[in-house]
Amino acid sequence: MLKHRDLSETNELYQLMSHPSVFPFVRQKASSAEEYLFMTKQLLEEEQLGKTISRTIIGDFGQPIGTISLFDIQDGAGFLGTWIGVPYQGMGYNQMAKHHFLSELFFEKDFHTVFLRIRSENEKSKRASLKLQYVVCAKESHPALFEEINMGETKFDLYKIPKDLFYIVTANESTKEEEQAM
Repeated sequence: MLKHRDLSETNELYQLMSHPSVFPFVRQKASSAEEYLFMTKQLLEEEQLGKTISRTIIGDFGQPIGTISLFDIQDGAGFLGTWIGVPYQGMGYNQMAKHHFLSELFFEKDFHTVFLRIRSENEKSKRASLKLQYVVCAKESHPALFEEINMGETKFDLYKIPKDLFYIVTANESTKEEEQAM
C-alpha cells in the first residue's frame, strides 16, 4: 500500500501528477519529468533532515499511483499532502493510504497532530477528508494557524487529525470488524 519514495518511480508519478484535474492541487508542481526528479531528490534530502516524511502510494499490482507526505514538520505536527492519479481515484486508495500513513506517524514516529490545508474550492478533497471520522475542523481551535495559511490569494479550509481521536476511531473500527468476523 505504501513504500518509501525512490527515484525510479518519478516518471510514472509525473505522468499521473500532470493530469489537469490533479496538477492544480499538488504541492510540488513540476513542469517536466526532469524537474519532478529534481524535486523528489530534494524531498528525500528533506526527509533525512526530519523536515518531511513522504511515501509512494502503491496500487494493487505494485505500481505507483500517487504520494502521501507530511510537510512543514514542527513540534510533533505537520501538514498532510496527498494526491492519487485519476485512473485510481474513487477506488478506496485514499482512505487506505491515510490510515497506513497516520498509523506510522502516530504510533511509530510519535506525532500528535496532522493538519490538512485544503483549498476552499477543492470539493473533492474536502469530501474525501470528511469521510474519515477522525478529521475535525480546526478553524476555531487554531485561529492563528488558520489566518496564517490564508494570508495569500489562495484560500484554505483547515482541518486536523488528533492522535487520540485517530486511535479511538481506528480501535472502534477494529472492534467492529472482529465482532463481524465472529
